[in-house]
Amino acid sequence: MNGESENGKDKFLFPLGGYHGEFSPGNLAFNANLQEFAQKVSYICGLENNGKISTVEAYDRIRELWHQLKASKQSFLDDTKQD
Repeated sequence: MNGESENGKDKFLFPLGGYHGEFSPGNLAFNANLQEFAQKVSYICGLENNGKISTVEAYDRIRELWHQLKASKQSFLDDTKQD
């Protein structure tokens, strides 16, 4: 039962919209990563705006997320262009 409540909490905190683009496994995976990036940036901005974290900390967190997203793009999308 605890696993079900954790799954429900994750769906609430990190919702994923449907994918409507050209289908490929790489596009789908990158889209999920992009949505997760946007959601996390939103939370970080909220924390910074409410004074819970500093501007510098918010910047550093978002920068780290950006590097992760960039690596995801290179992994999922740049490889498919070479086919």
